[in-house]
Amino acid sequence: MNRIDLDREYINIVKENEALYYKDYLKTIEKVKNSTAMYKGKPVPFLYMPKFYTEEDLEGFKKLTSTLMIILKKVIDRYMEDFQFRKKFGFSKLLEDLILTEHGYNTKVPMARVDIFYRGKGRFKFCELNADGASAMNEDRELSRILSESISLRQMEKKYKIEAFELFDTWVKEAISIFREFNPSIENPNVAIVDFNDTGSPNEFEIFKCAFKRNGYNTEIVDPRDLKYLNGKLYFNDMQIDIVYRRLVTKDLMERLKEIPDFIEAAREGKVCIIGPIKTQIIHNKIIFKVLHDEDTWEFLSPEEIKFIKDHIPYTAKFEGNNFNFEELTIYKNKYILKPSDFYASQGVYAGQDFNNREWKEKLLECHGRDYLIQEYYTPPKCDLVEFEGGKLKIREFNNITGIYIYNEKLYGLYSRVGKNAIISGLHDCYTLPTYIVKKA
Repeated sequence: MNRIDLDREYINIVKENEALYYKDYLKTIEKVKNSTAMYKGKPVPFLYMPKFYTEEDLEGFKKLTSTLMIILKKVIDRYMEDFQFRKKFGFSKLLEDLILTEHGYNTKVPMARVDIFYRGKGRFKFCELNADGASAMNEDRELSRILSESISLRQMEKKYKIEAFELFDTWVKEAISIFREFNPSIENPNVAIVDFNDTGSPNEFEIFKCAFKRNGYNTEIVDPRDLKYLNGKLYFNDMQIDIVYRRLVTKDLMERLKEIPDFIEAAREGKVCIIGPIKTQIIHNKIIFKVLHDEDTWEFLSPEEIKFIKDHIPYTAKFEGNNFNFEELTIYKNKYILKPSDFYASQGVYAGQDFNNREWKEKLLECHGRDYLIQEYYTPPKCDLVEFEGGKLKIREFNNITGIYIYNEKLYGLYSRVGKNAIISGLHDCYTLPTYIVKKA
């Protein structure tokens, strides 16, 4: 049993009775519309087909997660210890000070979602590391719940045991475990889920709030502008905050410093448990891909870790200075992708194959010297998926990308997106698929 065979089996089930499954698909659309699976106020685009992985795939994901975490923790340690190494990242003095603040617990990466292009056992490339405000857990949760009620998946369950991931109560467990290291004396800590209310993910925050409260922890969703810091304590109205679950991404934090002086003071003093700490910016900023390829970085890594980087981290360089041949970059445009070092949701990302030569050269000139990186473009793996068009079944090829949710440095779930464009994101007409692990019944 492998995931490609599972895809074919599912497709054949739908092919057997197109009318029945199209009717069921329409019901599924209504269920999604009435769910909390929303992105910017609209239902999350999805297909009438899940993403299947096997136990063997899952073991591979766990192994790569373990190796990646070992490497990233070494990089974070070197950043904390070595003034010269910090210069590679180019962070401001204030951001550097926030990063260097002692965060009060062992884990260096409390939560992350790393996105990879996965072709099978040992064959993958990293796309990006989202270690700062990792999101979309609720999309997977709702779509997994809704698709599990579909006629098609019930047919698959006659032969297989199909399991979704739980990403909310598991996070509560790990967050509280982290807090116990920070302050073991508080039995029932008060929790604040912190992000700007004009940029956050309210539906998802509500689900996390419910999970914390269900497990016995008083929790509020808080805009950082509403926090007050007094005598080493952080408050929201009359509630003392013991745990900040930070969903506020560092880029937004730094751009809106003047709006949140109390939160910044709390972060600088390190007396409040902030999960995750600002130091996650070390690995969240896309400059990490360039740093991992620097030979002086390899000096403190093992031969096996260096090989892992060479095999799985796309080559990346700062797009500045006079070392670039623009004519060559234009001729071989399909080999490259441009990324800003610190945007999110694929904002400002450009793949050479999406442009003709003239347009691409214009993009090169536009981005050169503007805190951009140029990176090896890795062609996403493809898969055949079910799509309905005008009531008719179509089997179409999609590019796909896999997210790995990491809580307290351990794998806890997967997230799947597919699309027909060179960049797979909400800005580029992608679909979210519920993700399941399939076992023999």
